[in-house]
Amino acid sequence: MSTVTVTAARSILPELIERAREEAIFLERRGTVEAVVVSPAQYERMMDALEDAADVAAFDVAMAEEGENIPWAQVKADLGWN
Repeated sequence: MSTVTVTAARSILPELIERAREEAIFLERRGTVEAVVVSPAQYERMMDALEDAADVAAFDVAMAEEGENIPWAQVKADLGWN
């Protein structure tokens, strides 16, 4: 990870894009990180991981629900998957 000021980033943007293929680049303004530059591949991996985490959380919520379980055969029949 690297940190670059927004002012400096303006003059070296092509270099930052190249570096983002290997590492995240934090853009800082007045001592505060304002943005992060990452490669499209890294962004895709992060979004996939976020979606997977949301799926796991939804599964955990569903499993914690109380009530009668519906047999898989009944679910398939209700959906017309026979």
